[in-house]
Amino acid sequence: MAASTSGDKAADDSLYPIAVLIDELKNEDIQLRLNSIKKLSTIALALGEERTRTELIPFLTETIYDEDEVLLALAEQLGNFTALVGGPDYAMYLIPPLESLATVEETVVRDKAVESLRIVAAQHSAQDLEVHVVPTLQRLVSGDWFTSRTSACGLFSVCYPRVSAAVKAELRNNFRQLCQDETPMVRRAAAGKLGEFAKVVELEYLKSDLIPMFVQMAQDDQDSVRLLAVEACVSIAQLLPQDDVEHSVMPTLRQCVNDSSWRVRYMVAEKFTGLQKAVGPEITKTDLVPAFQYLLKDTEAEVRASAATKVTEFCANLEKSSQEQIIMTSILPYVKELVADPNQHVKSALASVIMGLSPILGRNNTIEHLLQLFLIQLKDEWPEVRLNIISTLDCINDVIGIQQLSQSLLPAIVELAEDSKWRVRLAIIEYMPLLAGQLGQEYFNQKLRDLCFNWLNDHVYAIREAATLNMKKIVQTFGTQWAETNIINQILVMYKNNNYLHRMTCLFCINALADVVGADIIMRLFLPTIKVLSTDPVANVRFNVAKTLQKLSPFLDQAAIDEHVKPILEKLNTDTDVDVKYFASEAMVGIAAA
Repeated sequence: MAASTSGDKAADDSLYPIAVLIDELKNEDIQLRLNSIKKLSTIALALGEERTRTELIPFLTETIYDEDEVLLALAEQLGNFTALVGGPDYAMYLIPPLESLATVEETVVRDKAVESLRIVAAQHSAQDLEVHVVPTLQRLVSGDWFTSRTSACGLFSVCYPRVSAAVKAELRNNFRQLCQDETPMVRRAAAGKLGEFAKVVELEYLKSDLIPMFVQMAQDDQDSVRLLAVEACVSIAQLLPQDDVEHSVMPTLRQCVNDSSWRVRYMVAEKFTGLQKAVGPEITKTDLVPAFQYLLKDTEAEVRASAATKVTEFCANLEKSSQEQIIMTSILPYVKELVADPNQHVKSALASVIMGLSPILGRNNTIEHLLQLFLIQLKDEWPEVRLNIISTLDCINDVIGIQQLSQSLLPAIVELAEDSKWRVRLAIIEYMPLLAGQLGQEYFNQKLRDLCFNWLNDHVYAIREAATLNMKKIVQTFGTQWAETNIINQILVMYKNNNYLHRMTCLFCINALADVVGADIIMRLFLPTIKVLSTDPVANVRFNVAKTLQKLSPFLDQAAIDEHVKPILEKLNTDTDVDVKYFASEAMVGIAAA
């Protein structure tokens, strides 16, 4: 009797993980159900491979009726379950639950289920693929609900390369069936996977079977299908010989460039440089240059903006022998129109790339044709346009030389240094060290130094912070001697300013410059100023003194620390303000530990 009881208990224990899982999955708390799904791999390890195949997987297959969040987690888990069911020889056990998940209504769950099915399918042997995965694919293709048919589209490219010729023919027919499905969502899914499928289909069947599907989809009555056909166009063009591209792809592409839906034309613009690389230089010259012109003057701003972002890349990819001539005669006139486009997003998109034309066109063309365009954009009413053009100014330094740059664009740059939009001022600050290094000390002192001091007093903290780092970089460029003569005294005099924010900026500058000026200047000039600020009436200034002294201490010898630094910190450590005492104490500990 005892032995029997012991046996029953062992049997009960062996069923425990499943029983617990059932209870948790029936719980009303979604988080508990979600956590139980995330523990599936642990449960599978406890059960072992055989019981995972015979108990856990069937249970999961039969109980898929939960919240989308739980189903999503399950779909993700099952993609990594092959080793837990016994390896690739048993991967087919994972197909049923994933097939069920691939038919649910929620798109993200279906997508994750298909992703996991692709992983599991790739782990099947070629024989098992035909026996288990292909029938699953075909069941999804013939499903009553569009959800299963959309999921089927993602499995063709995984199955096709490793099956027999007869099965391949069936799969091509299945895919054609989906391309002609009465439901737009299914056709859209097929169009989205057409390019991927084309990469694994033999060239003869690409021409005979898939290209007609591509042409048909590019003429679909739903623009959401047509625009995905454009995406497939790039993949197909890459796979075909040049003659076939001209006859099989280009007529459809020309049609897409003139499509009645702006979304389709937008997709053409988005994929344009990919198409350019796929079709080669000759077709680019005869077909894509006129198409690009058409997109650059499209009636929809979104299309023009997308095309504008491709201007430099398109021009850089042109055949070198005719590159300059095509740009000057066929592209630049349209670019000039875009500079004055009524839509700010179009101008901003162009401003982000137009500087890149300088290295392509060279010094003379840049000076004669591009500088005026840059100047117009630097003075544009929209701050984002000004910001984008400033951010790429360094592209033209090597092309036209700093002298020409300073004569043509510097007045506009100086004007932007006081722009009402702080992000524009910030972009100018970040460009200043490069400009200073190329213009030299004398020019900087005459034209730009005062701007740098003005930024230190800006009402926006981000500008003041950037201005202190800017000072550090300029000192690195021009040297300590120049700094002492030209900027340090003007920075230190800020400790007398009535506005405590400016006194704080003085400390921030000392912090930044400490790395580059050396111990002598710190001792002679910085410490006396810090000592005065240590008695500032504003607590924020006093605790920043403590932080600054800790920053400066590594640059000083022990005698200087004992004589000048410690007395100030000891006094601050008895301050009435809690924050001042805290930072003073932290600084003392930090200096002692160094």
